[in-house]
Amino acid sequence: MELGIGIGWRPEIADEVEALAGIDWVEAVAENLCADHLPDSLVRLRERGVRVVPHGVALGLGGADRPDPVRLASLAARAELLGTPLVTEHIAFVRAGGPLTASPRLEAGHLLPVPRTRDALDVLCENVRIAQDSLPVPLALENIAALIAWPGEELTEGQFLAELVERTGVRLLIDVANLHTNHVNLGQDPAKALDELPVEAIAYVHVAGGVEKNGVWHDTHAHPVTAPVLDVLAELRSRVDPPGVLLERDDAFPPAGELAGELDAIRATLRRAAPPTRGPGAAPGVGSASASASASGEGPGRAVRGGDRPPVAPAPAGARDRTAVAQAALLSALVAGTPAPEGFDHRRLRVQSRALAAKRADVVAKVAPELPEILGDGYRAAFLAYADGRPMSGGYRRDALDFAEHVLIAGGPADPAARRRLTYWWQDRAGARPPRRGTRLIRAARAVLVGR
Repeated sequence: MELGIGIGWRPEIADEVEALAGIDWVEAVAENLCADHLPDSLVRLRERGVRVVPHGVALGLGGADRPDPVRLASLAARAELLGTPLVTEHIAFVRAGGPLTASPRLEAGHLLPVPRTRDALDVLCENVRIAQDSLPVPLALENIAALIAWPGEELTEGQFLAELVERTGVRLLIDVANLHTNHVNLGQDPAKALDELPVEAIAYVHVAGGVEKNGVWHDTHAHPVTAPVLDVLAELRSRVDPPGVLLERDDAFPPAGELAGELDAIRATLRRAAPPTRGPGAAPGVGSASASASASGEGPGRAVRGGDRPPVAPAPAGARDRTAVAQAALLSALVAGTPAPEGFDHRRLRVQSRALAAKRADVVAKVAPELPEILGDGYRAAFLAYADGRPMSGGYRRDALDFAEHVLIAGGPADPAARRRLTYWWQDRAGARPPRRGTRLIRAARAVLVGR
């Protein structure tokens, strides 16, 4: 199935996306869609024949735990609602701790890299097979960008992805911006990764912008696509004609004209990098039968359906426990201030830790815009101080409530009118009276004792 050229649909640019010419499909963040009701913009796009693909960010298939059945059911419901040809997720872990480690559950609020080890691959393969059997359409998984590298890795990225495809039949969503990010941050060669992975398993491709700061590339999705990222897209196109290519933008949205210009640059890159045709028997071109067959689950590297797969084989004994301990130690160092696990680059861990806290502050400001409005210029500093050593244990809405409660317990805000507004805001959402002075003192003392 050929997808064509697409763009990430976001509520902030819904009108612009509808007005863009030459858009064949869009991708929407699955967790931001209601399971039984679509935004009017997506309804109109579908009525025009524009496909909508749900893109999940919360399954954490690379985590030590087996996939949450509730999250899987939610993703399946959105696939059914959209009538999509496939769903996508990430090769990442997003939470750690819990029963496998007998430690508190920690949420990263971000996609973190899976160690490319045999243990982690065994766990990932079992998790992917469980997800495939729970979804009504084929699954494709995305390679992620990383600021940090795991010590003692046993496989390259290309080898890891190739074996994942071989063992599960899953499709690949290749993000060329993430390949560039890992080139800058970790020294990994994008061309080598493309040489090693099964390009015939590619379902589609992501292209996104970022920015380099102090020698570290940040995959922001809030900056224009750069020439080096387009160069990686050209490398990929020289090897295979991807069934679909999509522009991602998640923040600092530019005018529609700039989005159109980036899409034009993507189209031009694909045209320039296409191998020359050689007459009968030549390699197929973009959108050809070969590429379409790969996307539809036919041919080499196909994404096999549930009935064609053997039963799910559990990960070897101990693999989940070892993966759980390693991931919990890393995430605790990033969000709770515990010592860094042996072998990691401490400077990079500090960069990642600051990035996670900054993202928490940004997302909480989006899901609870009243908080920066009430706290004014002091919001960001107050939130970062709160987040220091206080891991997120639930979603961002829970984080917003906990932050507001923390500010109230500490006696803030100083302005009485702002404090009243924050109290009313907290009351409306917490469903209880704000803590009295005695409760505040007890909670504050308990927080000190447990080192929060």
